[in-house]
Amino acid sequence: MFKIILAILSSYLIGSIPFSIIASRFFRKIDIREYGSKNPGATNVFRVVGPVAGSIVLVLDIAKGFFAVYFLTKLLGTETVIAPIYGRLLAGVAVILGHVFSIFAKFKGGKGIAVGAGVFLSLIPLELMLGVAVFGIILATTKYVSLASLSASFFICLGLIVEKYLLKQNQPFILLLTSFILTLLVFYTHRGNIKRLLNGTENQIGQKVKL
Repeated sequence: MFKIILAILSSYLIGSIPFSIIASRFFRKIDIREYGSKNPGATNVFRVVGPVAGSIVLVLDIAKGFFAVYFLTKLLGTETVIAPIYGRLLAGVAVILGHVFSIFAKFKGGKGIAVGAGVFLSLIPLELMLGVAVFGIILATTKYVSLASLSASFFICLGLIVEKYLLKQNQPFILLLTSFILTLLVFYTHRGNIKRLLNGTENQIGQKVKL
């Protein structure tokens, strides 16, 4: 039990590292939470600080999700306590919650897309490829990162449902349930974006914010 608790806490703390805030202060001496959408995420860093800083934040956010699920559970030996899938899912949920509710950012973090991609890269890489494809198509046709993110999350979850119940693949139900819960979390963190999309006031990719 100690190993499980340690894995969850460690994953949460890793997820809580606010790379977007660190990068914005390093590159532009600003607090990203005061500019643009005021969201401490990679997209806002792209828009406010620039593509170099945004790319670095994106890679680091993906990496912390992947690291928590793939390496941390192995280092801490959670597989000797519970089934591997449960330990990895617990770590995955914890690292995403750490990112969204960061203890280092007054529990107001990012929206969980990049770190979630890192988690899914470790757990379900094929389904993640579907999500990336959907993301790319929606982004290319609409220029809305938020809509692309919501669509990708939805189709990853839908893909798991199709695999389990239509294609009769042996997907663990706990994986499907976790994916569904994380999809709901993504829609929750994007609730402001959804309102702006419906109102026609959402920013599109490429719109630069003046400091």
